[in-house]
Amino acid sequence: MIVMGVDPGSVRTGYGIVRCEGDSFSLVACGVIRLGSRQSIPERIKIIYDELEKLITANRPARLALETAYVNRNAQSALKLGQVRGAIVALAMNSRLELHEYAPREVKQMLTGRGGASKDQVAYMTRHFLDICEPVKPYDITDALGIALCDLLRDGAANSGRRASALSSRRNNWSVFVKENPDLVV
Repeated sequence: MIVMGVDPGSVRTGYGIVRCEGDSFSLVACGVIRLGSRQSIPERIKIIYDELEKLITANRPARLALETAYVNRNAQSALKLGQVRGAIVALAMNSRLELHEYAPREVKQMLTGRGGASKDQVAYMTRHFLDICEPVKPYDITDALGIALCDLLRDGAANSGRRASALSSRRNNWSVFVKENPDLVV
């Protein structure tokens, strides 16, 4: 099972493609689509659509997992994000992908056991699940990978043994994270 996770944004859109085979998760591809602030919103949306479409064609995910919209105090930012999300939803439907949406708190809860986890904590656990040694930056990427992992863990693409093992080892590795990074734990 291959899932593409997308952390939408009108200036930076993160993506992460994760494969689940048997008992293991592996990184297929990840990155950020960076957009110029001088580009119009329609131009940005086209670039996001086209870049994600290329990734879908090349990697053939079965599902697309998308972060849900959050309430923003800035109405213009919320409208732009809504337009970007709409284009991604249309792309998923046009590509005949199953679409799942997850709230940021739900992703954090699934990966770390805490819905209020920090971005550093999500990044750490994302690296753990994917067995990545080096830090992955920016957070747009680890957020997108976390969304894909949440989808795989939540919807049962991983067999029940992997899910139980992953959740159990997550607790153990969370303890390691806390010991290694006491300044990051609130």
